[in-house]
Amino acid sequence: MPKGLLIPMMMASAVALAAGGVLAQQRDEQRTRAPEAAQGPQASAPREASPVQARPQTRQTEPHPGPRGYQRPAAPAGWNARPTTVDRGVYQHNYQAPRHYNIGPYHPPRGWTNRGWTYGEFLPRAYWAPEYFLSDYWLFGLEVPPGGYEWIREGDDALLIDINTGQILQVEVGVFG
Repeated sequence: MPKGLLIPMMMASAVALAAGGVLAQQRDEQRTRAPEAAQGPQASAPREASPVQARPQTRQTEPHPGPRGYQRPAAPAGWNARPTTVDRGVYQHNYQAPRHYNIGPYHPPRGWTNRGWTYGEFLPRAYWAPEYFLSDYWLFGLEVPPGGYEWIREGDDALLIDINTGQILQVEVGVFG
């Protein structure tokens, strides 16, 4: 194909595609406006049944009573009474979690993959985003973090990190496995 015809043909096909999209949108708008149009002078004329049903303008809703017999667990007394002093030797362990919890899929930060972390390592700043914080750590049997530390989810593990440096103080392996 000659180079001189390539650009005009591409422009013509783009215009044809755009026109087709506009026609489809107009057709959809006409279908949704069909009940409104029926109130005009043609309201007495019988209409043909269309294969697409128009959605009602307002949906009828009713209150949902919620789950039956389920009580959300209350936070235990003192759940956020964080120790002010930290004895690092008490925390520096890699524990195997006694129980496993299924709370949904885990998506690592963009550009990172799951890996096994151990205490003493430094967790990259990308993991300190709010979606990785375990603010309800007591639901997963995790200890109350000392002041200046937070629990972070990384794959199947829970990591207790220093929120100033990112250094890992403790690892609970397999909490979410």
